[in-house]
Amino acid sequence: MPPDSDSTTATYEQPTAVKTARIEIHSIETVTLTDKQFLTGAKNGIPVRIGGELRLPAGLSRVPAVILIHGSGGVGANVDRWAQELNEIDVAALLLDCFTGRGIVQTITDQSQLASLAMIMDAYRALDLLSKHARIDASRIAIMGFSKGGFAALYASLNRFQRMHGPTGVEFAAYIPFYPSCYTTYIDDEQVSNRPIRIFHGTADDYVSIEPCRNYVERLHRGGKDVQLTEYTGARHAFDNPLYTKPLSLPDAVTTNQCPRKERPGGEIMNLKTGQPFTWSDACVTRGATVGYDPVATAEATKAVKAFLISIFKT
Repeated sequence: MPPDSDSTTATYEQPTAVKTARIEIHSIETVTLTDKQFLTGAKNGIPVRIGGELRLPAGLSRVPAVILIHGSGGVGANVDRWAQELNEIDVAALLLDCFTGRGIVQTITDQSQLASLAMIMDAYRALDLLSKHARIDASRIAIMGFSKGGFAALYASLNRFQRMHGPTGVEFAAYIPFYPSCYTTYIDDEQVSNRPIRIFHGTADDYVSIEPCRNYVERLHRGGKDVQLTEYTGARHAFDNPLYTKPLSLPDAVTTNQCPRKERPGGEIMNLKTGQPFTWSDACVTRGATVGYDPVATAEATKAVKAFLISIFKT
């Protein structure tokens, strides 16, 4: 929603000072897994190298870091903006590119190109790399993702997934998903990390509905987990992306808002409407969605995320 004339209304402003002191380009060895391979703990995926741009704040001391995972459009303006915000509070940012090394430009029109679960593997490999970096405090690395990357940031918290695929001796200090998909119920998905999970979502999101995330958060709350869902009334998908100052219609964007799914033993993702294994050609898979920037929601989310990180990182 556009800001009104009330002088107290929060609006987003670019950081006033450039705080990035050093940029490093890292090559990260990972594997491309199907959903079934990931869910069954398979290690024999297709080897691939992906890239990551590490932006470090000034100084010589060890600093905390956040791994940023992009959405279906690839590394975009919102990811760049968040990296600037993180550097401003002396937190390093790793902009992880899960697409280019795989020859993918975007998955907006074809999500079958890369399973969202495979991006969790990328995140774990990036965590392993950062934990060994001379400037990074391995005990203070968080993950933050957007849409498809928000899914990875949320479900990387599952203890089961960490046991199967995560690095040894290190885990994320916090999980910060923005407008993630919560449509699929996974086996033991209430057994998540004891580290905090903070989800940010818009109520007017017609690309990735907020309702399944409300339900998932409620289940996690019943289990006593440290999880919060912050809702922004009227905010659309990608509300933090200044590229979309005018709402943009994506008529070919694949959506699964009408496709509730559940994992069965053996790594099968079942379509609960058909009782059959889910495929991207199922009738519930539709096309058409809208993305749109919301300066008020962006300002409030930026303030909340930075305050949260300062608190847990004690910067």
